[in-house]
Amino acid sequence: MLNKFKLTTEMIPKGDQDKAIKSLTNNIKKNINQQVLLGATGTGKTFTIANVIQNIQQNTLVMVHNKTLAAQLYSEFKDLFKENHVEYFVSYFDFYQPEAYIPRSDTYIEKSAMVNDEIEMLRLSTINSLASNKPTIVVASVAAIYASVAPSDFEMYRIVLSKNTERNLKQLQYDLVRLLYERNNIELKPGTFRLKGDVLEIAPGYTDAFTIRVSFLGNTIEDITLIDSLTAEVKEHWDTYVIVPASEYIMNKDRWNESMKRIKNEMEERVKYFKSQNKLLEAQRIEERTKHDIESLQELGYCNGIENYSRHLELRKENSTPYTLFNYFKKNDWLMVIDECHMTIPQIRGMYNTDRSRKQTLVDYGFRLPSALDNRPLNFQEFNDKLNNVIYVSATPNDYEIEKSNHNVVEQIARPTGLIDPVIEIHPAKYQVDDLVEELVKQIKKKEKTFVNVLTIKMAENLTDYLKKQKIKVMYMHNELKTLERAQIINDLRRGKYDVIVGINLLREGLDVPEVSLVAIFDADKPGFFRSDKALIQTFGRAARNEHGRVILYADKTTEAMKTAIAETERRRNYQIAYNKKHHITPKTIIKPIREDISSKQDAKAIEAYFLHKNKVDTKKTTKAINIIRKEMLQAAKQQEYERAAYLRDMLIEMEGDQKHAKIED
Repeated sequence: MLNKFKLTTEMIPKGDQDKAIKSLTNNIKKNINQQVLLGATGTGKTFTIANVIQNIQQNTLVMVHNKTLAAQLYSEFKDLFKENHVEYFVSYFDFYQPEAYIPRSDTYIEKSAMVNDEIEMLRLSTINSLASNKPTIVVASVAAIYASVAPSDFEMYRIVLSKNTERNLKQLQYDLVRLLYERNNIELKPGTFRLKGDVLEIAPGYTDAFTIRVSFLGNTIEDITLIDSLTAEVKEHWDTYVIVPASEYIMNKDRWNESMKRIKNEMEERVKYFKSQNKLLEAQRIEERTKHDIESLQELGYCNGIENYSRHLELRKENSTPYTLFNYFKKNDWLMVIDECHMTIPQIRGMYNTDRSRKQTLVDYGFRLPSALDNRPLNFQEFNDKLNNVIYVSATPNDYEIEKSNHNVVEQIARPTGLIDPVIEIHPAKYQVDDLVEELVKQIKKKEKTFVNVLTIKMAENLTDYLKKQKIKVMYMHNELKTLERAQIINDLRRGKYDVIVGINLLREGLDVPEVSLVAIFDADKPGFFRSDKALIQTFGRAARNEHGRVILYADKTTEAMKTAIAETERRRNYQIAYNKKHHITPKTIIKPIREDISSKQDAKAIEAYFLHKNKVDTKKTTKAINIIRKEMLQAAKQQEYERAAYLRDMLIEMEGDQKHAKIED
């Protein structure tokens, strides 16, 4: 791996990219540490950021608001920086039901989770790359603001192996166990080791691509080699190699006795408090639970919900800021890129309060000690305090980001493809249904597709029924439909099964369908989030992938939100037209391959069976479909196709939920 960032691509900056790259880079060099990249859809914002990273040569954290988008960006950056460390850091839970208590029904919900081993391995790889001071780009979800291992602990629990040095082989095995490695002489998988004579083989916890073979002559390390896990070929010889912990979470056993003492003292204080309030049930509950956890910790080194004792295990002060991924970046020498900031920032802002509210209830009713409140995500002030150089990226940044950047807004409006923002028309709302039918007839004749955006599920269903009676191939899509159904509806539109999709919120990331040339928005003059200027601009963007893009706003009056959205779209449109004229570009509709719902005809039959029996689940056929999808998901994760793996994971959770619900009803 290189010791500096290097773009490995034949692409060159086009459109507004060159201007944006220079502006962003120069601002950072001038110590303007907060700025906004206002990039229209399809202008290549990721490529722009990649060039900035190469220019400033700083470790970079790219944060987004969901796993799917993170996976997409991870793939893109990995392709652009083939010779550098590009890491992926998201929640390692495929499924997570947090511990909770509902007082009104006296219902306690125990924590339930399904850990994804592949993602856990990637998280460890992220920490290792940063701790090793290698040039690193990390693509992360908002999971990055949750607690992680302290850098001092991670660095302390490392083993440095050097060729031609003395090392007691027996002690080395103890040291590996201390780093949470397990001895396994049968299967050498990540986080294990085995000994054959004088040869010690170690599978690092952060990768399944290679193992480390350490050859001894007596107590002297004779050779250190890197072995390909698949072919068993020797890839490299090392003079020195550093073995890092097998897991992201490792506890400093030197603090163990003090930690146990602190937990016990807090328990006694809490029992005393509850008894003083005559809350005898709560006192009994917290005493029994904590004593059980202490016993498990002392005997096994682990207990269920161990993370709730993190403050004591790390000997931190009450209300102190937890260690997170941010602690692995040098304080004044790294770049934060917040993508889709109009969505990511509000999510970060709300996570602390949501987590606090749930845990406070557990504390109040004796399920957890008050110190559990210190196992938490960063609050918004702490998050901001961690930042150094920040680029907020969005097609529609909020006022917060613009003001935070002191109005240092770098625009990237021109699309290299030449595609122009859609034409906006306003039609009377009084006759919106009849007018829509006329427009759809024209669209169908041109063999172009349409999105219709309405405000309620009832309206979506009623309009869909009416359009079907008009012999129009239509389907509705709203948030009560499952992932599997939504994805199939979009693909069916592109294949020609439908000409129209009626939806409530068609603003989802990744909903880029180049066949759609018309977006019709009902009740555009109604107040609310989905008719705000930024929401309208996002919705307009659904028609920006087609050379004939057009938007119809059905409204009886022109609201301020409509005026702002139309004016901004018109400004971007005129800008692109002038750019195209200057560079002799003729815009052409983007050609985008249709991603198959699943990978084979056999799979397609299984999924079709699921749809046919979704109202009354056929257990045998659904089980077959579930097994196929699980196999596909694991294969996608192994091939690092994380976007597809996340997509399949969502399918799997939904189908298993349906099957479980059906069994309960039976």
